[in-house]
Amino acid sequence: MTNYPTPEQVRGYIAAGLNCTQLEVDGDGQHFEATIVSAEFEGLRQVARHQRVYAVLGDRMREEIHALSMRTYTPAEYEAMLG
Repeated sequence: MTNYPTPEQVRGYIAAGLNCTQLEVDGDGQHFEATIVSAEFEGLRQVARHQRVYAVLGDRMREEIHALSMRTYTPAEYEAMLG
């Protein structure tokens, strides 16, 4: 039987490799949704931001996490979105 990661574990994996000002992860063990706010996204297009997160997760994306949907923002974008 495969042990699936919890949202808290996935949050920890991302936080360990990416300096985030805001990081929320929800999911059911296989499918996850994340809101990630990081200054490291400055100047990067959406695809490059997602690639950065996938790089942090590494083999876990193949072995543990079936699907990850993410919304990525710079701190300024996130503040503007909140109004």
